[in-house]
Amino acid sequence: MEEETREILTLDDVAAYLKVGKRTVYRLAFKVGGTWRFSGTDIDMWIKQ
Repeated sequence: MEEETREILTLDDVAAYLKVGKRTVYRLAFKVGGTWRFSGTDIDMWIKQ
């Protein structure tokens, strides 16, 4: 079964997607070139939990 490939989201993208503040989503982040990035797949799995 193929896993759906999701884009990498910015902190602002995730906060808007989840309708929460930026501080709420920092624990799911990783840094790339000094900016916070998120895996869309990880965000979807977090929501399902």
